Order: sequence, then structure tokens, then C-alpha cells
Amino acid sequence: MTHGFHDGQRKLQQQFDTERVAERVAGFIADSIGGDDRAFIESRDMFFLATVDAEGHANCSYKGGNVGFVRVVDDRTLAFPSYDGNGMYMSMGNVLQTGDVGLLFIDFQSQTRTRVNGSASIDTGDPLLPAFPEAEFMVRVA
Repeated sequence: MTHGFHDGQRKLQQQFDTERVAERVAGFIADSIGGDDRAFIESRDMFFLATVDAEGHANCSYKGGNVGFVRVVDDRTLAFPSYDGNGMYMSMGNVLQTGDVGLLFIDFQSQTRTRVNGSASIDTGDPLLPAFPEAEFMVRVA
């Protein structure tokens, strides 16, 4: 596995002759959040959150708030408030089960996007929580 590609990804890259492109693009993948990514993430008013439960069933949801509702805490951690939407807790229940998440931040005008994959945790006593009066808890992604 090069650049984290598993056999299924490699098989399709070979089938469609995209291995060279995939290797080049993989060179832009970072294991930390740099200054440009930080500014981009914190300038968004929404993102898409992908989670998975213990049985491997995926869920994707929209998360929104005021610009800056997602905070980059350090170069390996971000945090966002969780507000009760429909009371089902599909995404947050998955976070409690597995912690596996993927976040997709998009600027639709410039067609720029940033992905963050990591392990999430929920904290009802997070020090950032008072900054978001309507939030039930904070989610941190490492």
C-alpha cells in the first residue's frame, strides 16, 4: 500500500490508468492542519460529516452554524459544537460507537474543498462549550 491506498483503490487506479495522478495528488495529503487549511476551515459556515456505526453502516449529514463555528484547536485537532437537530443523533450516536469520521469543507464559489479524516469524541464539559450557548456538547476530531 503506497500513500495509504488499499488493494481496491489500486485495482481501480490500474484499471483506469490513474496511478500516476493518484500518486501526485496523494503528495498533497497532510497529517496535520496547516495555516491555509486552518483559515479555510474556520471561514466555513457548514460542512458535511460522514460517520460509521459499529456494523459499518455509513451516515452522512450536514452540519452548519455561523462562520467560525468550527475551531482548529491545534495542528492535529479541530472542534465543533453539536446542536440538536431532529433528536435522532444518527451521526453523534455513531461517534459514540466508533469515533470514525470524515469531514468535507467546501467553498462552492471557488470550488475549493478540504477533507479531514480522524477520530472524534464528544465532551459535555469541553472548555469551548460556553462559546456556543445553544450547543449540547462539543465534538473534537483528532
